Amino acid sequence: MTANPLTANPLKLRRIDHVEFYVGNARQSAYYYRQAFGFSQFAYAGLETGLRTHTSYALRQGRVNFVLTTPLTADHPASEHIRRHGDGVYDIAFEVDDADQAFEIAVSRGARPAIEPHTLIDERGAVRRAAIHTYGDTIHSFISRRGYDGVFLPGFAEASAPGRNAGILRIDHIVGNVEVGRMNEWADFYSRVLGFSRYITFDDKDISTEYSALMSVVMSDESHAIMFPINEPAAGRRKSQIQEYLEAYDGPGAQHIALATDDAIATIGRLSEQGVEFLRVPDEYYDALPARVGEIEEPLEVIRDLGILVDRDDDGYLLQIFTRPVEDRPTLFFEIIQRKGCRGFGKGNFRALFESIEAEQARRGNL
Repeated sequence: MTANPLTANPLKLRRIDHVEFYVGNARQSAYYYRQAFGFSQFAYAGLETGLRTHTSYALRQGRVNFVLTTPLTADHPASEHIRRHGDGVYDIAFEVDDADQAFEIAVSRGARPAIEPHTLIDERGAVRRAAIHTYGDTIHSFISRRGYDGVFLPGFAEASAPGRNAGILRIDHIVGNVEVGRMNEWADFYSRVLGFSRYITFDDKDISTEYSALMSVVMSDESHAIMFPINEPAAGRRKSQIQEYLEAYDGPGAQHIALATDDAIATIGRLSEQGVEFLRVPDEYYDALPARVGEIEEPLEVIRDLGILVDRDDDGYLLQIFTRPVEDRPTLFFEIIQRKGCRGFGKGNFRALFESIEAEQARRGNL
């Protein structure tokens, strides 16, 4: 769908600058993302850099920047966030032309202020930052660097701890889970405030199994470089994965981050070797795959061996796979995706995937 030219990119969003996680132990989390997912640490902020309230590790792979932050004091906002939600996404930050202007326009369009515009400064220059609230306790920061030439943001020092690169290139999309009846409210928020358009909508007929269902709408900027699916539970015989998430996370939040690669077989193979645990669908899925998606370039036996899912639309096909939750709470997980022309989100895989998720829910006693 084409965005309304009167509202297209009103905040002058350039890209997702970084995703910040609030975590209980940033040092250990950084080690996990280096060893398992192949991210490399490139910057650090903490006691050694003069920061007294929290510690942050900045990691990168391709154009994906993750920041892992742990509070050092009980009254830091991250302490309450972690107590309530466990480890999870706090900030999906955007790089913008002008943080002050983006904030002012967002608030004028109905966004709730989270952090007033202010300057971050060190010897390498200055960065302007502001933020607004989105669903739950998640925020969107606006970052404008204005010639800043430091390693990341003011307060961060260079730190090198390389990971074994797995071929992750960029963020494809980030999925948010919200309460029943509020999906369209948040879709309207992204349309009204950020100028996004409804890209694809799925209802409970598209995403349902024998036991549970959900509804989803994909909100996208005009270039489809920033895509935010928003899910809500739908009525079913048992508890849906969305409801399980909302209960475990104690409210709405970012459910999963889809990481794009241009070689799914190599990336998924390496991540598996490095200890990333992926969901598996029944082998019968692969018996029916050739008839459902037609010819693909990748060997079917390798696709089956790695547990990769395949789907096709009018523009091509995609390869995707989902990790198990990476926290003890059944909340955050990741998707690895390779698009070979396909612009969809794996609609043909929904039933097999969600039956696999339900099997995990049943083992947890949450179905």
